[in-house]
Amino acid sequence: MNLTVGNKVNYPHQGPCVIDEVVDRVVDGRSMSFYHLAILDDRGGRLLVPTDKVQALGIRRLLERSQIPKLFGQLKKVAAPATNWKQRAIEHSKLLTSGSPFDLAAVVESLTELNETKALSPRERETLDRAKRFLICEISEVMGETRSAAEEYIDQALKARRKQ
Repeated sequence: MNLTVGNKVNYPHQGPCVIDEVVDRVVDGRSMSFYHLAILDDRGGRLLVPTDKVQALGIRRLLERSQIPKLFGQLKKVAAPATNWKQRAIEHSKLLTSGSPFDLAAVVESLTELNETKALSPRERETLDRAKRFLICEISEVMGETRSAAEEYIDQALKARRKQ
């Protein structure tokens, strides 16, 4: 994947980022190039990622605007979360690690569905909040909307599934 300064990417477990610059550093006596990423969500922060490790880390470009309706369509589907908390935790961890917006949507829909029948554990609440925060940030960046507008779109899609 060929990335340049200004590209917006998604780093699994960190969320949407923008490439600020490409820097060269000497590590263990050899010169290496790194992408300097600025995290786009409200937490902020900066990361250095070796340019040759982008694929292995699962870094990808943000969604195309044309994929947003498909993403909202997925959020409108009724999910059947696993009944065993341990199995849910394993599934959700794998989905979060992938960094795919569709996998994040699966976590959001699954835990939202579960939350409607019983209170989430603190860990599941944290997982839901994290997945939703990453989705909100990516949708906001792709659509050029505010975070609150992106959150409203997600909430509307989740409400629409209850009417089906």
